[in-house]
Amino acid sequence: MEALYHQTNKLVQETQHLFSQLEKKSPNLDVNEVENNIESKINLINSNCERLDVLCLKGPIFQRQNAKMRVDQLKYDSRHLSAALNSWRNKMIKKQREEAEREALLSRTFTTNDHVDIMIDHNSQHNSSLRNAVHGMDDLLQSGSTILDNLKDQRITLKGAHKRLIDIGNTLGLSNTTMRLIERRAREDGFVLVGGMIFTCIVIVLVIIYLT
Repeated sequence: MEALYHQTNKLVQETQHLFSQLEKKSPNLDVNEVENNIESKINLINSNCERLDVLCLKGPIFQRQNAKMRVDQLKYDSRHLSAALNSWRNKMIKKQREEAEREALLSRTFTTNDHVDIMIDHNSQHNSSLRNAVHGMDDLLQSGSTILDNLKDQRITLKGAHKRLIDIGNTLGLSNTTMRLIERRAREDGFVLVGGMIFTCIVIVLVIIYLT
């Protein structure tokens, strides 16, 4: 296991050295060959890591944790190298596309009658988008201000209606009090009438008894 680990670690270092060659961009450097060499080494590193995982499980128990940590470090280095390779490839593809577009633009012949739309100034498009966004925000703020004014008007209207309701309630309260006084006065008058009739009847009965 130790020999395989050191071999894999050496592959990682060699791959990192190949990356440094790509960054230097030497005139006589075969970029495609270096790229393929990096890819093959990364594949070999991944294959060795799989074998090391199996060997870790077969090793002594007290050494498994330390061995697992070392293998995990190799896996991390391999993922880092793969990401670096993908990033370099994407950068090369973008560079080649930009060079092709520039060459096509420089090699194109323009005449006074040609109608050509060339999207060169991206900042102009960005500024136009920002202006549209600002106008949109202004419209939203104006709409919000109008809504607030409407809410204020509705609040004033509701306050007036509330005041009128209070006035009506006070008037109804006074009317109810007056009606209760009238009803009480009517009951008292009824009692007086019934009492007077009873008293008159008693007087008549006493007069009749006295006269007979």
